[in-house]
Amino acid sequence: MKVGFKHILENQFEVFTLRICRYRYLVIIGVLIVAAFAASGLRNITVDTSNESFLFPDDPVLIRYEEFREQFGRDDVIIIAIKGDDVFTFEFLNRLQNFHQKIADEVPFVASITSLINIRETRGEGDRLIVDDLLTTLPTNQNELENLRRRVLANPLYQNRLISADGEFTSIIVELSRFSGEGGLAVDDALSFFDETDVPTAYNEKLTEAEIHQLVMQMDEMTRQYSIQGFEVIMAGTPAVTDTLKLTLQEDVRKFIILVVAVIMVLLLIAFRVIGAVVLPLGVVLLALVSTIGLMGHLGISVKLPTVILPSFLLAVGVGAAIHLLEIWKQKRASGEQDHQAIASAVKHAGLPILLTSLTTAVGLGSFSLAEVAPIAELGLFSAIGIIIALIYTLLLLPAGLAILPAGKVKQNQPENEGEHDIINKALVNIASWSVRKAKPICVLSALLLAGSLLVAAQLRFSHDVLSWLPEEWPIRQSTEMVDKNMGGSVSLEVIIDTGVENGLHDRDTLIKIDQLSQEIEDDPIGALSVGSTLSIAVLLKEIHQALNGNNPEYYRIPENERLIPQEFLLFENSGSDDVEDLVDSRFQIGRLSLRVPWRDTLEYSPFIDIVNDKFKDAFDNSVTYEITGIMSLFSRTLEAAIFTTAKSYAIAFGAITIMMILLIGRIASGLISMIPNLAPIAITLATMQITGIPLNLFTMLVASIAIGLAVDVTIHFMHHFHRFLDIFGDVELA
Repeated sequence: MKVGFKHILENQFEVFTLRICRYRYLVIIGVLIVAAFAASGLRNITVDTSNESFLFPDDPVLIRYEEFREQFGRDDVIIIAIKGDDVFTFEFLNRLQNFHQKIADEVPFVASITSLINIRETRGEGDRLIVDDLLTTLPTNQNELENLRRRVLANPLYQNRLISADGEFTSIIVELSRFSGEGGLAVDDALSFFDETDVPTAYNEKLTEAEIHQLVMQMDEMTRQYSIQGFEVIMAGTPAVTDTLKLTLQEDVRKFIILVVAVIMVLLLIAFRVIGAVVLPLGVVLLALVSTIGLMGHLGISVKLPTVILPSFLLAVGVGAAIHLLEIWKQKRASGEQDHQAIASAVKHAGLPILLTSLTTAVGLGSFSLAEVAPIAELGLFSAIGIIIALIYTLLLLPAGLAILPAGKVKQNQPENEGEHDIINKALVNIASWSVRKAKPICVLSALLLAGSLLVAAQLRFSHDVLSWLPEEWPIRQSTEMVDKNMGGSVSLEVIIDTGVENGLHDRDTLIKIDQLSQEIEDDPIGALSVGSTLSIAVLLKEIHQALNGNNPEYYRIPENERLIPQEFLLFENSGSDDVEDLVDSRFQIGRLSLRVPWRDTLEYSPFIDIVNDKFKDAFDNSVTYEITGIMSLFSRTLEAAIFTTAKSYAIAFGAITIMMILLIGRIASGLISMIPNLAPIAITLATMQITGIPLNLFTMLVASIAIGLAVDVTIHFMHHFHRFLDIFGDVELA
């Protein structure tokens, strides 16, 4: 940037600031009005910790998942696991029945409840097919109990879904409603009066976060009430995990803001020892923060997991400009300049580097707005907006506020302060002189450190494991791990199979392939994952066929005569059960295969999904089409997008900042050199994460964005003043 142009800008900053001081009250009122309008959006702010919130609405994976839920309902169920000394006792079953009924009677927004009380039992009696609840009446004697035990443990449908392999755990599966009850309807059953295309728009809204929270809280309270020795109740499932994360997020935001504000106040008080110099910069950044968050509310952008760092980031980065301006203002006052002129001189001196640091930081953070992970993109966008808002407020509100402060209440430097500053300044001068004299060895060592850090950082692994973000001792994490260990899993993968023709799922070969794939996937662990249970229309057909053949286990298979298949399905539907609707569409064209697996790092899900995809591709060729969806697919897509986002956003950020540094400094060599101190902290931090075993997830990947914001500020201030004094003195060490 040419010296003449710099001088013009600096002079304009001085003139502009004098006008602000002259019309200080109007400026303050105007800024407060704008800030109040922006902050009014705070009432519209919502918190969204759902798994869907990580992806944009137009992401194909999310679209496919929403289509699946529209057809078959939610797959992110709440699992209530119950451990007893013996599940098959009168006391246990009676308590289970009461617990089941209490959930049905009192918990809102529930689409269905499934337990040993009401799970279907399909059996044959003579030439009749009977489909009924397993426990229409509870056993009344020991023989009936033993008969129940035998039937439950022998039924593949119940294994790892409602009863553990050792018979010590049973579960209650609570499926949440698809639609919100805010319009007056609480559950999906209320929509049964309408055809799917006739559902009123007011009721066709997804279940809200508040409703899910209400459901989870009531379920949690019930688990505490019913949990006793011999009937130990725990709760797991993705809705419970994400609701816990939401509460933790809200609490953490409050803690972080209070902590950051307290630290800033203490540091400002130590640095300036003037109350006004504490209140003004803090007020500026707090106004910028509420304006930014309020703007999110106006635009309907919810706060998501990664955006939790936005308040702390804006406070930490935004206050830097105010501190820099205040320090120069203090120096001008100490040198004898009075009132408005001291303020204008401070802005003249510091305005340009403040402008440059803010613009460069905003550009760097703005690069994250191109991310494919929705919260990261929103964080990048609103971090950049927040930095610009903080810049505007700093250049308007801070000078106006200083102009209002009575001159007599602004203390000049005291002798003891001078001594402290002399010590710090001498130390910094000595360090600078030493670094100039030892420039070559310092550069060599820095280059080696940077190269080594980059090599180590390149080995850093990605991760997306929401459960691991919670402390190991927290009940929800322990419950989820216990359910995974004893009940086969709490996360679902769904394979949607489309035969392309009506009644395509009456085809025997197709059903056999689905059945064989289910058994193969369930029997053989894939990598580090083993499937706890599978469910498909093939399982239901085998169940019907066995019942129609004297309940003989040898007939638990797909009928050999293809003409029997539609007849057996018809008999089942005529029995009054609607369970077919959970597995296929009304045309028997589209079906689902549900796989239940343990909660793991998403890094383990991606190869699992690839292998399942390959198995279906090999089995079906082009005879049917299939799509993989479910909660697991959302996890996998989020990790994939995060990996791509990291590489792309960091490259764009460094490229954009490098170009801006070259343009701002006006020298290519200096611009490139200035990027080294911006890159080094990030590389060293990432290398340290690799060494200490900390993975790169949606939170830790943002370390670089924070480092960029802080490092660029320091670099620009240094390079700006260095070239200013180099032009004056012509000596590198003296400059």
